[in-house]
Amino acid sequence: MSAKASSNVKIVDCTIRDGGLVNNWDFSVEFVQHLYSSLNEAGVEYMEIGYKNSPKLLKGADSAGPWRFLDDEFLRKVIPQKLNTKLSALVDIGRVDADDVLPREESLLDLIRVACYIQDVDKALELVQLFHDRGYETTLNIMALSNVMEHQLLEAFEQINDSVVDVVYIVDSYGSLLPNDFRLLVEKFKKHLPNKRLGVHTHNNMQLAFANTLISAEYGVELLDASVYGMGRAAGNCPTELLVANLKNSRYSLRPVLDMIEKHMIPLREKEEWGYIIPYMITGMLDEHPRSAMALRNTEDKDKSVEFYDKLTTPEVSFGG
Repeated sequence: MSAKASSNVKIVDCTIRDGGLVNNWDFSVEFVQHLYSSLNEAGVEYMEIGYKNSPKLLKGADSAGPWRFLDDEFLRKVIPQKLNTKLSALVDIGRVDADDVLPREESLLDLIRVACYIQDVDKALELVQLFHDRGYETTLNIMALSNVMEHQLLEAFEQINDSVVDVVYIVDSYGSLLPNDFRLLVEKFKKHLPNKRLGVHTHNNMQLAFANTLISAEYGVELLDASVYGMGRAAGNCPTELLVANLKNSRYSLRPVLDMIEKHMIPLREKEEWGYIIPYMITGMLDEHPRSAMALRNTEDKDKSVEFYDKLTTPEVSFGG
């Protein structure tokens, strides 16, 4: 990686937010506090401490942990003292009441990221404008890019160019993209969004999350999403510890992240499953959402990969009617 590319990068650790998709955000306050102090000591620039969605707009909010819809008062108890690592939260279109988001000077959050699918970019940018006006750093995370048509992307670029958003994310929701796909996407985003900074969010369905993140940084992407021990939905994300250990940057320190893994992630991994396994590889290879593989892993047939592969790759045979 060129020295220039590595000097501008920043890590956004998503362990609590994306990892929460694995365990329904059932993290203890102690877990989150230890993670925050570890990331801060490691020199990681951002920690995404959860979703800022509104419980009244969410199904199943009662059963989810508090990181699913961060409450500002609760957050102040969890992080009584803000350190160097900034705090981030993600919102989904249609799941956040803007009135629930305080101005930045009254909140512990620094960055609010808005996630949407390509057809909702206009709605997402309205939220971005609102959060920008309240003083936050903002990103737009366009999900499932591997399924987006060229003309949709070009239309979206026009709207994004005119917006106040700080960073635009390339998101590999299905873990289906290869390093060369990322190179081409980064070049395309840079060409059409010359004044925007870029971010990248990868999934590890095909063991490429780390490689895809590195190549993105090589081509000038600044914000790199990762999670400790790779904890994230299904196949998980790029592991924070790999970026901390390998980005050519003396400001990162690996030892605090290893401490977090040893004390908290290894025991958690014995109870919860995430990371590279064959059913997730299959959905990644087929450029599909991992929901079918996630469902399979919750059955007695969880390791019947051949049957699962056949089901996903055999066209349905229809006889009349």
